[in-house]
Amino acid sequence: MAQPDNKKFFENLTGAGKSIAVLTSGGDAQGMNAAVRAVVRMGIYVGAKVYFVHEGYQGMVDGGDNIKEAKWESVSSMLQVGGTVIGSARCKDFRTHEGRLKAAHNLVKRGITNLCVIGGDGSLTGANLFREEWSGLLAELVQQDLIDEEAAQKYSALHIVGMVGSIDNDFCGTDMTIGTDSALHRIIEVVDAIMTTAQSHQRTFVLEVMGRHCGYLALVSALACGADWVLIPEMPPEDGWEEKMCQKLSAKRAGMKRLNIIIVAEGAIDRNNQPITSEHVKNLVVQCLGFDTRVTILGHVQRGGTPSAFDRILASRMGVEAVLALLETTANTPACVVSLCGNQSVRLPLMECVQMTQQVQKAMDEKKFEEAVRLRGRSFENNLRTYKLLAHRKPESELPHSNYNVAVLNVGAPAAGMNAAVRSAVRVGISEGHKMFAVSDGFEGFYKGQIKEVKWADVGGWTGQGGSLLGTKRTLPAKYIEKIAEQMRKYNINALLVIGGFEALECLLQLNEARSHYEEFCIPLCMLPATISNNVPGTDLSIGADTALNAIVETCDRIKQSASGTKHRVFIIETMGGYCGYLASVGGLAAGADAAYIYEEPFDIRDLQSNVEHLTEKMKTSIQRGLILRNENSNENYTTDFIYQLYSEEGRGVFDCRKNVLGHMQQGGAPSPFDRNFGTKIAAKAMQWITKKLNESYRQGRVFANTEDSACLLGMRRRAMVFQPVVQLKDETDFVHRIPKEQWWLKLRPLMKILAKYKTSYDVSDSGQLEHVALNRPRESEATAAI
Repeated sequence: MAQPDNKKFFENLTGAGKSIAVLTSGGDAQGMNAAVRAVVRMGIYVGAKVYFVHEGYQGMVDGGDNIKEAKWESVSSMLQVGGTVIGSARCKDFRTHEGRLKAAHNLVKRGITNLCVIGGDGSLTGANLFREEWSGLLAELVQQDLIDEEAAQKYSALHIVGMVGSIDNDFCGTDMTIGTDSALHRIIEVVDAIMTTAQSHQRTFVLEVMGRHCGYLALVSALACGADWVLIPEMPPEDGWEEKMCQKLSAKRAGMKRLNIIIVAEGAIDRNNQPITSEHVKNLVVQCLGFDTRVTILGHVQRGGTPSAFDRILASRMGVEAVLALLETTANTPACVVSLCGNQSVRLPLMECVQMTQQVQKAMDEKKFEEAVRLRGRSFENNLRTYKLLAHRKPESELPHSNYNVAVLNVGAPAAGMNAAVRSAVRVGISEGHKMFAVSDGFEGFYKGQIKEVKWADVGGWTGQGGSLLGTKRTLPAKYIEKIAEQMRKYNINALLVIGGFEALECLLQLNEARSHYEEFCIPLCMLPATISNNVPGTDLSIGADTALNAIVETCDRIKQSASGTKHRVFIIETMGGYCGYLASVGGLAAGADAAYIYEEPFDIRDLQSNVEHLTEKMKTSIQRGLILRNENSNENYTTDFIYQLYSEEGRGVFDCRKNVLGHMQQGGAPSPFDRNFGTKIAAKAMQWITKKLNESYRQGRVFANTEDSACLLGMRRRAMVFQPVVQLKDETDFVHRIPKEQWWLKLRPLMKILAKYKTSYDVSDSGQLEHVALNRPRESEATAAI
């Protein structure tokens, strides 16, 4: 019997007759414009009227020209702009009943009953209060003869959906708020720059970052740059921390390290809730150690600049989801906030999130610091645990002794973040009592015996380095299996951690097959996905893909800007990725592309023709630029040159064309904060799994593991980090084209098309479920897509 089709498509939802207002409130955050753009375009797309509310709640209270209808073209070219172009203000008037009455009148005059609020917990709490008072406010307006009874009936319910825009990532219920990733980019850019000058002069730098009530930025940037010490409000240091910190800094200098980095959140406190300032930390270091010490306060630099690829994609996804939520809402639906859990967008009751956020501050005020960390969520807890594990080395006497030898190697093409993963694996392995070995040049180096033991200090400063410091080759082990087994015996390797792309998966499958002939491979084998192409089955994301996306998006921004002030122009840009269209599709969504040609979605000459016609229509409006992305292997006949020539010919007289092949710039550069932390956390988790497997499989004086679940890939699936036996991944893989048979990001492609004004079908079956805030998420979700 055929299964009923439970799929839900958004084209069955209509916004006809509805009016949606979008506003940004509170502190600005990079990515807010991307969210505004998505709300406006999705709203217009479904047939609703969409209004801008300029200057936040102040504009809603003042009315007049502050509330303007938005057109499709109104949001062109704002995707790459930081801050919020519709303005934001902290509004005292809206806190008064009279202010909210004026705001209600201004909305009813325009028939607006759907409100999309982008801001922090204060802004969202204000919106919820407004919603609760709505019917009372309308009754007052009727009494004062400002509106009639009919209007009060027609606009009787106000629907609210929130999106959290805050660089502090201080809102419970979401893994990442809009703006956090971009703020981390600003911090890491500064830290990387400061490190070179600090090294030259053997200086200590104290960096103060934003976070008045939340230490997320400080903690994650400390994890991303390998800072020596971090001070955050949620977990104040133990009494006597001053001496411990100075001892650690002194030990680092004695170990030939030429610089020290200390990161302080602006809201850092001690155990007695007294503030710890960056100046105080500097004075401590100077008095106790006499080191040349400088303070750098980053301030509003963190709020500025262009949004990162992650924030643009997050904001675009959230904006579309917010409109869907407004279309589906009823009079009884509570105000909800659209948020991110793992790699999935979810809807949560707004006030549940606000209450939990307020509980964190309450716990800190009451000095219940462990509770405050727990309330921040698993992602925050995991960041703190990982930082402590990697930054503070235990004395030899306190380390367990396992007698196990674990080897780490990189396979395939280099990917930014590989070095962060190696550093994390080595340090966690040493903390677990293992001897750690590094293999140079992948399996080619393995069979040649390029294996050496690595110590804690050997991997210092690796986090921010691009490429692969160990060296990496695409060589597969099958050809040299006997020589590799010989080296395994020689060095008594008891477990293997392979970090790489599709080749790494093939390597693990070959080693797994070799187990029947060579006992040396009957050991725990673990693989971490690291490739810019993001084409490894068993994981939604790979180490290195975020850095490549940022390289693509930055280049697209520059290329588009090069055409400003000129005649109409279309750019054809080729991205890497093999047969996997991830970079072209997701890069296209983040850069505001008109189309992205990929192998997974076959296209023909008719599709190319309709794209040209679509661009021709677009160029008749005020929009002057078009952007087309093409994956390098999307079609062997419709090459980048062919598409460029076709567009040039067909667009003659309307627009001209330029083409650009991005090439290996997508593979280079320093890793993004996301890749540094994803690599760090995923490698730490892998090493803990290896330790567990080693202890489980140790029998009669040796390690013997040949079960399916002892050769695994650690990947991120939707909301959780999952270990999957590589043998089981075989069925999910297209080995000819080196891609997974099913890829989650294909669901994002309709978003790009909708935001570029194409008629398309969009499966929204995953949307629509209002969930509840869970204090303890599913166990495995602690290293979610949140950094």
